[in-house]
Amino acid sequence: MIIPPAAAEPIFHVGAFPITNAMVNGWIALAFFVVVAFVVSKKKSLVPHGIQNITEAIVEFMLVEIQKVTGDAPRARKFFPIIATIFLFILFSNWIGLLPGTGSIGVWGEMHGKIELIPLLRPAASDLNLTLGIALFAVITSHVIGLRTIGVTNHVSKFVNVRGVLKSYNKGILAIFVALIEFAVGLLEIISEIAKVLSLSLRLFGNIFAGEVLLTVMLGIFSYILPIPFMFLEILVGAIQATVFAMLTLAYFTVATEAHGEEAHAKESH
Repeated sequence: MIIPPAAAEPIFHVGAFPITNAMVNGWIALAFFVVVAFVVSKKKSLVPHGIQNITEAIVEFMLVEIQKVTGDAPRARKFFPIIATIFLFILFSNWIGLLPGTGSIGVWGEMHGKIELIPLLRPAASDLNLTLGIALFAVITSHVIGLRTIGVTNHVSKFVNVRGVLKSYNKGILAIFVALIEFAVGLLEIISEIAKVLSLSLRLFGNIFAGEVLLTVMLGIFSYILPIPFMFLEILVGAIQATVFAMLTLAYFTVATEAHGEEAHAKESH
């Protein structure tokens, strides 16, 4: 029984750039959706059937769920491509990480100063680099959408309320004091944006990596029957983590596209 290391193992290098087994898993997930999109686009018809019918049902269900959070159809359609892509990619990459051979089929090579089995495949989300990259993309995109939707001044004022400080000078000492407090709270909001990235990435990485270790231990104890309940548990965990990541990202997008006065109400709703 070999417990997988926290860092994804490189399989080969392209120049000085390492290609890890977690990256290969992510590429497989990406290739799957490219093939599905190609097949659906080639066989689309006015009366959906087969894979087009399944695809349209999934799209319609997800669009309805997204609209429940945004509260309006235009923003739901605007956010749908990003939210759906994040959800489906994380979900599928989590599930294919449970296929037989993932983590057990590999080549023997030198790792950490000794000869170890280097798996050819590893769940993509069990690599912190990937989860951190998706989290950064989600948070940065929320700010880009916010800037484009409500304008630079309104969006920046959510964090650094310079406008409130300037307007408070002719309203008395108390108004200046309140404005300075709001300014300090805005600086704390900047720290919270960094916390969002860490929270999103570490939550997804921790749950998927812990599941990988758990399955490895169970398979090491007894290879038959015993791991089956844990396999079903990891299927559920993979779906839950994909849903949590996508819904939090959607909440960030929704809050970013609302004016400062509406933000508190939106946070309470979410």
